[in-house]
Order: sequence, then C-alpha cells, then structure tokens
Amino acid sequence: MQDGRLALQIKHAPFQQPILAKYASDGTLKMLAYLTVLYNPEPSPLIGIEEPENHLHPRLLPELTEECRAASANSQLMITTHSPFFVDNLKPEELWVLYRDENGFTQAKRTANMRGIKEFIEEGATLGSLWMEDYFEVGNPLINHGGMKRGKS
Repeated sequence: MQDGRLALQIKHAPFQQPILAKYASDGTLKMLAYLTVLYNPEPSPLIGIEEPENHLHPRLLPELTEECRAASANSQLMITTHSPFFVDNLKPEELWVLYRDENGFTQAKRTANMRGIKEFIEEGATLGSLWMEDYFEVGNPLINHGGMKRGKS
C-alpha cells in the first residue's frame, strides 16, 4: 500500500475482484496458513500443527490430511487433533495416541501396534470410527486417565 503496509487479497471463486483477507473466513485464512507452511520452498525440519480442525469445515480435513502427507516427504510433522474426521484419513502407521500411564507420565502408542486395528482397517473401518467406538487400547480420557484398559497389554 502507499503507506508501506502490505495488504493480503484473496481471489474467492464467486467474486470477480479479490477481497481483503480481513473479510475472509477464519477457516480460509487458517487453510491458507497451513498450505503456506506445508509448501514453504525452504521447509522446516519439524512442523507442528495443533488441532487443525478448529475453524475448518470437517469436509476439508481429508484434503488437509493429504496435504500434510505430501509435505511429510520434506519435513517431519507433528499434529495434535481431537477430530475423528482428521484421524479417519490417516494410516495406522501414521497415528500415535498419547495417554498418561499409571504414574501420570505421557506415553505414546502407534495404532498400527494395537491389537486388531490393522484387521479392522483391512475390513473397511476407519481410524476415526475405531477411536470413537473405543477400539484403541489407550487414549480414552474417561477410562483410567486414558491409559491402558484392564486386561490389555
């Protein structure tokens, strides 16, 4: 701009002229920020994203999952989520569940290493559904602080 400030304009499909970013939705700006970070020509070795589901329509989460998967070729990604819609698009090898052990320390377990998960996925189940239906061995905050279920190892 003439006073030295930068103005971000976004070309939105239904409009002939670009609109100022301040008039775009939070979800549009958030997705733009994610894509900017993920496609940086000088990628960071580690990219952290917390709860990408916030401000995004659930139908956009599969697309974001694919963008993250593509960016993981150049950067390590660590994404935290509480969204089964985001988790639905992950592979068991990609998903780690965090939980607290009996001493209160955070532990992590890969879903690919949980009993029965790969078999359910082979039969057409999704990780988000398995999570919400409590098939994961850990990660349910309503049971034992999210730790191991009784009788499981």
